[in-house]
Amino acid sequence: MLFKEIEMTKKKEKQIKITQTKSGIGFHKKQKLTLKALGLRKMNHSVVKTETPQIIGMVTKIRHLVTVEEI
Repeated sequence: MLFKEIEMTKKKEKQIKITQTKSGIGFHKKQKLTLKALGLRKMNHSVVKTETPQIIGMVTKIRHLVTVEEI
């Protein structure tokens, strides 16, 4: 029963696609590390992440370097 409940909650979680649109060169080191933590390597590279408060907070800090789309 617990496994089915977990499976149902996973289906409800939203996915977001994060695409790096600008280079991290010339920006603070923390912003470069945030790009790395999200798995973004180079320009126009995209990753799909589950929308959690942690991910949203990271994206907010580097919103000038990325674009975000809901999937």
